[in-house]
Amino acid sequence: MWRESTYFRPAIAALLCSAALAGVSACGTSSPAGSSGSSQATSDSVLTAMRSSGAAKVAIAQLPPYAYLTPGGQPAGYLADVSSSVMKNLGVPRLVATVTTFDAMIPGLEAQQYDFASGGLNITSARCQVVIFSEPVTVQHDAVYVRAGNPKHITGYASIARDPSVKAAFLAGSPQEAYALKQGVRQGQIVTVPDAQSGIAAVTGGRADTLVIGQFSVPASERTGIDSVVDTTSPLAGVGIAFRKSDVAFRDSFNGCLDKLRANGTLQRLYAKYGFPNWSVLAATTKASDIAPSCA
Repeated sequence: MWRESTYFRPAIAALLCSAALAGVSACGTSSPAGSSGSSQATSDSVLTAMRSSGAAKVAIAQLPPYAYLTPGGQPAGYLADVSSSVMKNLGVPRLVATVTTFDAMIPGLEAQQYDFASGGLNITSARCQVVIFSEPVTVQHDAVYVRAGNPKHITGYASIARDPSVKAAFLAGSPQEAYALKQGVRQGQIVTVPDAQSGIAAVTGGRADTLVIGQFSVPASERTGIDSVVDTTSPLAGVGIAFRKSDVAFRDSFNGCLDKLRANGTLQRLYAKYGFPNWSVLAATTKASDIAPSCA
C-alpha cells in the first residue's frame, strides 16, 4: 500500500521543510490535483493566521498515551508529538490545546474554535461526510481482554460466537458491539459497560469472561492480571487528524510532512516511544481510504 504515498529524499525533504515560512506547503504539494482555488485561499488564510499567532489551536481528548494535558497545561502524548512535529515544519512552533469530548470535536472544528482536531478521532465513513482526515497515524485491530491464562480459550469474535456460555463485555453502542452481533454473538452473551475500566472490572470480578475493545485501549493490562489476544481478523481501525472540508490544501500539506516523518524514521520512533507495537501495519496503511474506502 506504499504505492500512492509521496516520498522525498532526505535532502530534498529537509530543504522543503526549512522553507516553511515561504509558502503554504513546506513538506508537500500546496495545490494537489483536483483542489479548488477557493480551498487553496482558505488554507492560505488558515496557515497565515497560525504563523502570525505562532500557534495552532487544536482539540484533544484526555486519553493517554494518545493525547492529554500536562499539569502545566501543555499538550502531550503521541498525537501531540506528531502534530507538533508537522506544524513546526509548516512554520507554526506551538500547539494550544483544548480538552473536549469526542462528540464535541467536529462541531467545534466546524465552528472555527480549533484549527484542526488531533484528539484521537477514528476515521469512519460517517465522519468523512463532514470532515477530511489526514493519513492514519495509528492503526489497530480489536482485542479480547481475558483473565490470566485465558481459561475459556477466547481468541476473538469467532470463538465467542461458537461458545454461548461466554459472556463478553462491550462499551455500550460501540462498533465492537455492533460487529459482534453481525458475527453471530448472541444478545444474551453481551454485557454492556460504560468504559474500559468498567469492562476490566467486569472481567476480573467474574461478571464477564472477556472485554472486547481496541487493542490499545487498555494500557498495561497485565498489571491488572489480564491477558490480551489481538483478533487479527477484526476490522482495522485507524486514527487520523481531522480538518474542515474547506481546508483540503492545509490537510494535504500536513500529509506531506507526515510523509517526510515516515521517510526519515521519526514517525516510527514516536510510534514505538508511546508503546504501539504494530508499526508494520501502520507502514502499510497510508491513506484514510485504507481504513474507510469512502474517505477521500
